[in-house]
Amino acid sequence: MKKVVLDTSVLFSMEDIPPGIEAFTTPGVIEELRKYNDNRSEYLQHKVSIMEPDPEALKRLDGLSVETGDVSRLSPTDKGLLALSIQLGAELWTDDYSMQNMAKHLHLPYRALGTKGITRVIKWKYRCIGCGKTFDEEVPDCPICGSEVRTSRKKR
Repeated sequence: MKKVVLDTSVLFSMEDIPPGIEAFTTPGVIEELRKYNDNRSEYLQHKVSIMEPDPEALKRLDGLSVETGDVSRLSPTDKGLLALSIQLGAELWTDDYSMQNMAKHLHLPYRALGTKGITRVIKWKYRCIGCGKTFDEEVPDCPICGSEVRTSRKKR
């Protein structure tokens, strides 16, 4: 059986778990389903293995997400799903572009179900909205002018 880690975004697109896969997800996904009052949260607990990722897989993911600039674009649930995919050697099913981008950086197989998916890998940088200064690492506010700093795409 093929191992697959399921993100909340693809669960919204699915009627049922397809046959022939061994499905996994994290407690964070179940909480997100409950947050949106999605009734599948109870049903899925009997069809999907729910587990936390290994701390080592999370640590590896955190380091790589800083390198790519995706660290601020990924939620704790996103990070948990990516780490679980690494840990299990499983394909990640997600419609989240930031997660697909990170999966591509990690050479982790992924599949989009409800969207076309990403067409190219993006590395991120951080740009001040005030003075325009760019930074390779995330900073809360611009140390030059004090304005907000936002993510932007690195030029190729």
